[in-house]
Amino acid sequence: MRGLVHIYTGNGKGKTSAAVGLGIRACGRGFKVLMVQFLKGTETGEATTIEKLSPWFTIHRGKSTGKFIWQMSNEEREFEKNVQNELFEYAREAVSSGEWQMVILDEIMAAIRNEMVKVEDVVELIKGRRNDVELVLTGRNAPEELVELADYVSEIKEVKHPMKKGIAARKGIEF
Repeated sequence: MRGLVHIYTGNGKGKTSAAVGLGIRACGRGFKVLMVQFLKGTETGEATTIEKLSPWFTIHRGKSTGKFIWQMSNEEREFEKNVQNELFEYAREAVSSGEWQMVILDEIMAAIRNEMVKVEDVVELIKGRRNDVELVLTGRNAPEELVELADYVSEIKEVKHPMKKGIAARKGIEF
Protein backbone atom coordinates (compact mmCIF):
# COMPACT_ATOMS: atom_id res chain seq x y z
CA MET A 1 0.00 0.00 0.00
CA ARG A 2 1.27 3.46 -0.88
CA GLY A 3 1.62 5.71 2.16
CA LEU A 4 -0.01 9.13 2.14
CA VAL A 5 0.56 12.35 4.09
CA HIS A 6 -1.94 13.70 6.62
CA ILE A 7 -1.94 17.10 8.32
CA TYR A 8 -4.05 18.02 11.35
CA THR A 9 -3.78 21.78 11.85
CA GLY A 10 -5.77 24.75 13.13
CA ASN A 11 -6.27 26.55 16.43
CA GLY A 12 -8.79 24.07 17.85
CA LYS A 13 -8.29 21.32 20.42
CA GLY A 14 -7.89 17.77 19.16
CA LYS A 15 -5.06 17.63 16.62
CA THR A 16 -2.95 15.20 18.65
CA SER A 17 -6.06 13.24 19.62
CA ALA A 18 -6.98 12.84 15.94
CA ALA A 19 -3.47 11.60 15.14
CA VAL A 20 -3.53 9.17 18.08
CA GLY A 21 -6.93 7.90 16.95
CA LEU A 22 -5.60 7.27 13.44
CA GLY A 23 -2.56 5.55 14.97
CA ILE A 24 -4.78 3.28 17.08
CA ARG A 25 -6.84 2.38 14.01
CA ALA A 26 -3.66 1.54 12.09
CA CYS A 27 -2.26 -0.41 15.03
CA GLY A 28 -5.49 -2.40 15.19
CA ARG A 29 -4.92 -3.44 11.57
CA GLY A 30 -1.39 -4.66 12.23
CA PHE A 31 0.62 -1.53 11.40
CA LYS A 32 3.60 -0.61 13.54
CA VAL A 33 3.12 3.02 14.53
CA LEU A 34 5.68 5.52 15.82
CA MET A 35 4.74 8.88 17.30
CA VAL A 36 7.57 11.37 17.66
CA GLN A 37 6.46 14.21 19.93
CA PHE A 38 8.06 17.61 19.46
CA LEU A 39 8.02 20.21 22.24
CA LYS A 40 6.15 17.91 24.62
CA GLY A 41 7.92 16.49 27.61
CA THR A 42 5.36 16.42 30.39
CA GLU A 43 3.25 13.40 31.26
CA THR A 44 0.12 13.08 29.13
CA GLY A 45 -2.74 10.62 28.94
CA GLU A 46 -1.96 9.69 25.35
CA ALA A 47 1.64 8.84 26.23
CA THR A 48 0.49 6.58 29.08
CA THR A 49 -1.97 4.80 26.78
CA ILE A 50 0.48 4.42 23.91
CA GLU A 51 3.04 2.83 26.26
CA LYS A 52 0.47 0.07 26.89
CA LEU A 53 0.29 -0.66 23.13
CA SER A 54 4.05 -1.13 22.77
CA PRO A 55 5.71 -2.49 20.65
CA TRP A 56 2.95 -1.96 18.05
CA PHE A 57 2.49 1.72 18.90
CA THR A 58 5.53 3.49 20.26
CA ILE A 59 6.04 7.05 21.44
CA HIS A 60 9.42 8.78 21.28
CA ARG A 61 10.07 12.06 23.10
CA GLY A 62 13.12 14.08 23.98
CA LYS A 63 14.19 15.52 27.30
CA SER A 64 12.38 18.79 27.68
CA THR A 65 12.80 21.83 29.89
CA GLY A 66 9.10 21.39 30.74
CA LYS A 67 8.50 25.04 29.92
CA PHE A 68 6.59 26.79 27.20
CA ILE A 69 8.79 28.53 24.60
CA TRP A 70 7.91 32.00 25.89
CA GLN A 71 9.03 30.99 29.40
CA MET A 72 12.50 29.83 28.32
CA SER A 73 15.76 31.67 28.72
CA ASN A 74 18.04 31.90 25.66
CA GLU A 75 20.10 29.05 27.11
CA GLU A 76 17.04 26.85 27.62
CA ARG A 77 15.79 27.69 24.13
CA GLU A 78 19.11 26.60 22.62
CA PHE A 79 18.95 23.36 24.63
CA GLU A 80 15.39 22.79 23.40
CA LYS A 81 16.41 23.46 19.79
CA ASN A 82 19.08 20.76 20.04
CA VAL A 83 16.56 18.31 21.50
CA GLN A 84 14.09 19.04 18.68
CA ASN A 85 16.78 18.52 16.05
CA GLU A 86 17.69 15.16 17.62
CA LEU A 87 14.01 14.18 17.51
CA PHE A 88 13.81 15.25 13.88
CA GLU A 89 16.86 13.16 12.96
CA TYR A 90 15.26 10.19 14.74
CA ALA A 91 12.08 10.75 12.68
CA ARG A 92 14.08 11.06 9.46
CA GLU A 93 15.68 7.67 10.13
CA ALA A 94 12.32 6.14 11.12
CA VAL A 95 10.56 7.05 7.85
CA SER A 96 13.35 5.33 5.91
CA SER A 97 13.96 2.32 8.15
CA GLY A 98 11.22 -0.03 6.98
CA GLU A 99 10.31 -0.72 10.63
CA TRP A 100 7.25 1.56 10.78
CA GLN A 101 4.15 1.66 8.59
CA MET A 102 2.94 4.91 10.16
CA VAL A 103 4.98 7.76 11.62
CA ILE A 104 3.31 10.65 13.43
CA LEU A 105 5.24 13.90 13.89
CA ASP A 106 3.20 15.45 16.69
CA GLU A 107 3.58 19.22 17.04
CA ILE A 108 6.10 19.40 14.21
CA MET A 109 4.42 22.67 13.14
CA ALA A 110 5.29 24.23 16.52
CA ALA A 111 8.90 23.12 16.12
CA ILE A 112 8.94 24.80 12.68
CA ARG A 113 7.15 27.95 13.88
CA ASN A 114 9.61 28.34 16.76
CA GLU A 115 12.58 27.96 14.39
CA MET A 116 13.79 24.72 15.93
CA VAL A 117 13.26 22.61 12.80
CA LYS A 118 13.46 23.99 9.25
CA VAL A 119 10.43 23.62 7.00
CA GLU A 120 12.80 22.71 4.14
CA ASP A 121 14.01 19.74 6.16
CA VAL A 122 10.44 18.56 6.74
CA VAL A 123 9.74 18.88 3.00
CA GLU A 124 12.84 16.74 2.36
CA LEU A 125 11.68 14.17 4.94
CA ILE A 126 8.26 13.91 3.26
CA LYS A 127 9.73 13.51 -0.20
CA GLY A 128 12.46 11.13 0.98
CA ARG A 129 10.37 8.76 3.11
CA ARG A 130 9.73 5.19 2.07
CA ASN A 131 6.80 4.93 -0.30
CA ASP A 132 4.89 2.65 2.08
CA VAL A 133 5.02 4.93 5.15
CA GLU A 134 1.85 6.76 6.15
CA LEU A 135 3.01 10.11 7.56
CA VAL A 136 0.95 12.27 9.94
CA LEU A 137 1.93 15.82 10.93
CA THR A 138 0.20 17.92 13.58
CA GLY A 139 0.26 21.47 14.89
CA ARG A 140 -1.12 24.94 14.38
CA ASN A 141 -0.29 27.03 11.32
CA ALA A 142 0.83 24.36 8.86
CA PRO A 143 3.18 26.01 6.36
CA GLU A 144 1.86 26.17 2.79
CA GLU A 145 4.82 24.08 1.55
CA LEU A 146 3.61 21.17 3.69
CA VAL A 147 -0.07 21.66 2.85
CA GLU A 148 0.84 21.43 -0.85
CA LEU A 149 2.59 18.08 -0.32
CA ALA A 150 -0.14 16.55 1.87
CA ASP A 151 -2.85 14.21 0.66
CA TYR A 152 -5.18 14.96 3.61
CA VAL A 153 -5.41 18.29 5.40
CA SER A 154 -7.88 18.72 8.25
CA GLU A 155 -8.24 22.07 9.97
CA ILE A 156 -9.57 21.92 13.49
CA LYS A 157 -11.13 25.26 14.29
CA GLU A 158 -11.74 26.60 17.77
CA VAL A 159 -15.28 27.84 18.20
CA LYS A 160 -15.30 27.87 21.99
CA HIS A 161 -12.75 26.83 24.65
CA PRO A 162 -13.07 26.76 28.47
CA MET A 163 -9.63 28.36 28.82
CA LYS A 164 -11.30 31.64 27.82
CA LYS A 165 -13.43 31.32 30.98
CA GLY A 166 -10.34 30.76 33.09
CA ILE A 167 -10.74 26.98 33.31
CA ALA A 168 -7.28 25.42 33.44
CA ALA A 169 -6.18 22.31 31.53
CA ARG A 170 -7.68 19.21 33.12
CA LYS A 171 -5.95 15.85 33.58
CA GLY A 172 -7.41 13.24 31.24
CA ILE A 173 -9.00 15.86 28.98
CA GLU A 174 -6.30 18.34 27.90
CA PHE A 175 -3.28 16.35 29.09
